[in-house]
Amino acid sequence: MASKTTLNAPNLEALGAARLAALLMEISEGNAVIKRRLRLELAGEQSPAEVARQIRKRLQTIARSHSFVDWQNRKALVDDLQAQRRAIVDQVAKRTPAEALDLMWRFLELAKPVLERADDSNGAIVGVFQAAVEDLGDIAEAARPDPTQLADETFRALLQNEYGQYDGLIQTLAPALGPVGLDHLKQRLVALSQEPVPKPAGKDRRIIGYGAGGPLYADEMAARARATSIRLALQRIADAQGDVDAFIAQYDEPARKLPRIAAAIARRLLAAGRAEEAWQIIEAAKRPRY
Repeated sequence: MASKTTLNAPNLEALGAARLAALLMEISEGNAVIKRRLRLELAGEQSPAEVARQIRKRLQTIARSHSFVDWQNRKALVDDLQAQRRAIVDQVAKRTPAEALDLMWRFLELAKPVLERADDSNGAIVGVFQAAVEDLGDIAEAARPDPTQLADETFRALLQNEYGQYDGLIQTLAPALGPVGLDHLKQRLVALSQEPVPKPAGKDRRIIGYGAGGPLYADEMAARARATSIRLALQRIADAQGDVDAFIAQYDEPARKLPRIAAAIARRLLAAGRAEEAWQIIEAAKRPRY
C-alpha cells in the first residue's frame, strides 16, 4: 500500500479542494506557464468557445514574438506549447472538433517561425509539433471537413516543411482525406512539379556554398528541395492509396537498383501479392553497377 505522503492523485484529493486551490495559487506565483494552464482550465469550465478564445490569443502572442530562445529557456517554451496543444486536444476537440481542427492548423503554423528563433538541438520543440500532426488525424476524422479543402490545407503545409514537422502529415490525414482528398492532393503536387522554380538573373543569384562542381546557388538548392518534397509526398500518397506502381514511378531506373530503394519497392510488391516482380527488383539490385 502506498504511503499517505506518496505524490499521487488519491492522496492529493484527500487534501480537499480549498487546500489544493491554495497550493496551486502558491505554485503558480511567478510561473507564467502554470498560470496560463490554470486559466485554460477555468476557461474550459466556462465554455469551449472561451477556451478556444484563450488559445487563439496565446497563439497570436507566440507568433508575434521575435526573441531568441536559448537552451536555458527552451523548456519553458516547450511547456507552453504543450499546454496549448493539450488544451486543443482535451478541451476543444471533444466538444467542438471543427473548432479544434482550425486551432490545430493555427498551432502548426507556429512551427516554422518558432524553430527559426530557437535552439532546438535536442529536438524537443519540433517534437511538440510532430505530436500535434498526429493529433490532427483524430481531430480531422471527428470534424469531417470537406476532403478537397483539407487537401488544400495539407498542400500548403507540405510547402512549409523545412524542419520535418509535417513528415507524418499525409499518413495521419489519409483517413480524413479519403479517395477524393488524396486524389486532389496528388493532382496539386503533380501540377507543382511541372511548374518551373523562379530563377533570378545572373547578378541576383545568391551563392550559399561551394561543392565539387563549383558554387551552390540558393535557387538550385530550392529547386532540389522542392523536387524531393514532392517526390516523398507522392510516395506517401501512393502508400495511402495502396498504389505500388505509383510509388515505383517516383524513382528512375538507376535509383531502383540501389539496395535501399530496391528493398522498399520489393516490400510493397510482396504486400501486393506480386512476388515475382519483387524478386526481379532484388535481382536487378544485386547486379554490379559500372
